[in-house]
Amino acid sequence: MAKATKTSVAPKTAKPVAAKSGKRRLWLMYPPKLIQQPVIWELGNKFKLITNLRQASVTDEIGVVCLELEGERDQVKAAIKWLEKIGVKVEPVEINVMES
Repeated sequence: MAKATKTSVAPKTAKPVAAKSGKRRLWLMYPPKLIQQPVIWELGNKFKLITNLRQASVTDEIGVVCLELEGERDQVKAAIKWLEKIGVKVEPVEINVMES
């Protein structure tokens, strides 16, 4: 009588789906009540994003910041909604490239 052998087949595992990621440059306009608040620090801690401050101008009346956000699209969208909810006006940076 032949002895049956047990063959094991490794289970197929699904490959992780890479989330869509990218960079977005935004203009942020802070109202006076938020100028003293660490908004960009909070943003970096609330969402899984890399923040890169590109330019800023702050007075007692207004704060204008050019901020680059890098990460998953859903995190960027959630971060923008959060900024708008707390009173920061958010606009995309329009980059014009002239061909020579």
